[in-house]
Amino acid sequence: MQVLESFSLKGKVAVVTGGAGLYGRQIVAALAEAGAQTFIAARDLEKLEVVAAEERARGFDVTALSLDLSSDESIEALHREVIARAGRCDVLVNNAVTRSALDGWAHDLDAFDRSLRVNASALFKITELFGRNMRAQKAGSIINIGSMMGMVGVEMANYEGTDMTPNPSPIYHYEKGGMLNFTRWAASILGADNVRVNCLSPGGFFNNQPAPFVKAYSARTQLGRMANDTDLKGVIVFLASDASAYVTGTNIPIDGGYTAK
Repeated sequence: MQVLESFSLKGKVAVVTGGAGLYGRQIVAALAEAGAQTFIAARDLEKLEVVAAEERARGFDVTALSLDLSSDESIEALHREVIARAGRCDVLVNNAVTRSALDGWAHDLDAFDRSLRVNASALFKITELFGRNMRAQKAGSIINIGSMMGMVGVEMANYEGTDMTPNPSPIYHYEKGGMLNFTRWAASILGADNVRVNCLSPGGFFNNQPAPFVKAYSARTQLGRMANDTDLKGVIVFLASDASAYVTGTNIPIDGGYTAK
């Protein structure tokens, strides 16, 4: 096989949780452009249908399905639906996340548990279900979408001169940090059946944030800018495809060098 052919996803089936958000949109586009039959799933089916329709108009095979990651029944139903329609799953991208509205630390257990249920417990469940099919077929790639915030502490200097994050919560940093070691754990469990598990840790996406934040954050990176709407596409295809056949249990920061400083 020629090296460029190893990046092709033709004949493969991909599932992406989320898909209509800042990073999800380019993940879906990348998988579809590389040739995968792609299922995207989240609670807001209307938004997902817009994405799926746009991709189908470009000639790609993208289907939107409903998914509530807080529900065992919904996760199980998605798994059944994908296998019924496609017969297999080759790529699972755990991209969906609930962004907690919590400020600070002073909350009862239930408040934290609502976020952990989606961002941790559901991650375990959906990975096990689709991982079961991948183990049976002796091949598969699972890609967890983390965050550089799971690798570092909060940098309050980035927010000076803005009203952003006046009282930071530990929950997102905790969840994304935990995702890194879950990636290593799952890679250890699934590797014997040729199922690979890796994590991507994107940096901040430019989304018209206040100018002082953009300036401070960009200066904190080595490339001097925030992420854009194509920065994740290449590495998604790399990890999803046979081009990364000997890569597992790793984390790749896609952060312009933020965490390298």
